[in-house]
Amino acid sequence: MTKQLNVTNIQGIVASGYMHLPWSAYLIFDIDPATARDAAQWVETISGKITTAQSRDEKQSLNIAFTHSGLQHLGIDRTVLNSFSLPFVDGMSSERRAWLLDDPRPLEWGNQGEPVDVLLMAFAPTEAGLEATAAGLKRDAAAGRLSLRHDLRGHVHEDRREHFGFFDGIAQPIIEGLPNRLDTPPGHRDLVKSGEFVLGYKNEYGNQSDAPQLGPDGELGKDGTYLVFRQTSQDVRGFWNAVATAARRYSLEEEKLAAKMIGRWKNGAPLVRAPESDNAKFAAHRDTPDGTEDPSNNFGFKEDPEGLRCPLGAHIRRANPRNGSLHTEETSLPAPSVRHRLLRRGRSYGPKHDFRVRSSGAIERGLYFIALCADLERQFEFVQQTWINNPAFNELDEVDPLVGAQPSNPAKKTFTIQAGPTRQRVHDMRSFVHLNGGAYFFVPSIDALKWLGNPDR
Repeated sequence: MTKQLNVTNIQGIVASGYMHLPWSAYLIFDIDPATARDAAQWVETISGKITTAQSRDEKQSLNIAFTHSGLQHLGIDRTVLNSFSLPFVDGMSSERRAWLLDDPRPLEWGNQGEPVDVLLMAFAPTEAGLEATAAGLKRDAAAGRLSLRHDLRGHVHEDRREHFGFFDGIAQPIIEGLPNRLDTPPGHRDLVKSGEFVLGYKNEYGNQSDAPQLGPDGELGKDGTYLVFRQTSQDVRGFWNAVATAARRYSLEEEKLAAKMIGRWKNGAPLVRAPESDNAKFAAHRDTPDGTEDPSNNFGFKEDPEGLRCPLGAHIRRANPRNGSLHTEETSLPAPSVRHRLLRRGRSYGPKHDFRVRSSGAIERGLYFIALCADLERQFEFVQQTWINNPAFNELDEVDPLVGAQPSNPAKKTFTIQAGPTRQRVHDMRSFVHLNGGAYFFVPSIDALKWLGNPDR
């Protein structure tokens, strides 16, 4: 029998993407170690306002996370700090993890030596409601002697499309043990052990995911999780201009070439199911009825082993190889991809792109990539290094065509479209997504948050 998670102790962002609250604010603060007591008292106060995995508020939701430096600046003992995972201790922009910053441009925030400390995530149904909530949160934080570093605003567009124009948020993992998911049948393609996302529970290897030693007995790290936050700008104009240029050069249809790069049509229909056109029968559902499978997610890559429908290097094939894009299937363990899943909670920023105006591109648009996982190295970093930016993925010699860091060698800036009798290779690929800032955060449980908020701990 599946053990139900302690939803009253787990922060709500683990259980929900808050799609009913489309407006979001990501408030990033610094803590001055000299005023750690004030900051801790602020944490104690705000702990009672945090949304849990049990509750659903139609008016607002609030969650909080800390970087390693944030916990240090709160005065947490070094022994406790060192019990966190190495990637979290290092930080995303550390020298040891410099490969993650796969962008020659300097970061706007989150650089090594300039760490941020606290991330407050607020969600509201309207822009006005979000503004009122954010203003109150900033006032309370200022009273706690925290310094506001960044006020970032996100939004889920009504059509659920990201700025390149594709339906977003498809194929999310289902966490085993959440009360509203207990009836998910074993073997469901997206059902994942809770320990892959919540610390202190069994993961897909059958082991208990490592939790930091928080609290007087070292047990308050359970029910927490790690959060990856990356602010990435999207070159929408560059993407579609490049698609148009390549389509003319290689006698391809623009929409079909873009779909080949992504692995889906704009409406979410996967190429594995709809290889020739954006068949509405397989389009993504904004609200999938209970007990039914979203048609845009009901497929596997074993159905297309040679990539004749969905290219072997397409974005969705790299980000989640499902059951058929790897050459290392293991019979005694679940499909390899299930051990590297990410729970995505990202939001777009910037005004919605008007695709009728292809030359428009002066206003910055992008995505706050937010992902939750229990093992930063085995999940997020593995996906980035071994799937997204690995030129040898599926025995190719190229990186992800959408979010990959294109190599300096022009001969390797390619995207291959498998076909019979011969493949077609698109040259002169470029990077369309750029990293502006980011950090690794820890999302503590409610009990751990109360402990962090006790200055006399």
